[in-house]
Amino acid sequence: MSSRTADIDFTFARELTVRATIGALAATGWALEDPLSYMVNNDDDLYDWRSTPRDHTQDVLAVLDTPGHANNHVTVCIYHGEANTGGQLLFFPGRMTCSFIPTINRRRLPDSVDFTDLSWYMHTLVPPLLTIGLKSYEACDIGH
Repeated sequence: MSSRTADIDFTFARELTVRATIGALAATGWALEDPLSYMVNNDDDLYDWRSTPRDHTQDVLAVLDTPGHANNHVTVCIYHGEANTGGQLLFFPGRMTCSFIPTINRRRLPDSVDFTDLSWYMHTLVPPLLTIGLKSYEACDIGH
């Protein structure tokens, strides 16, 4: 059996904040995963995932958006409750780009056990991201 990875890379016209991005995505049913899972990749290249109840959302968003983390990768897990799917939203240093990686109940194309339904994800992610300056996107689904 082959393994697959899929992601959608987004490029923006201006710097993002995690808070603004999550706020925009809420318009199409996305929310932070409960419990809230997040990661800050510091200079040691270690991925230190943390989990906390969603009632600490404002504190976590403040940490992720702090200027001290502007040159680090930060990630939050988002979930679409109505569609029962989600994944990781990875913000790159400089905050002009981010990627979505479907890792929670990845939606597959009808009649396919392998291919990711990237069109469904783009349909729910792209319109709200346009409101915060989305300039371009690139999607891929690669078998290994």
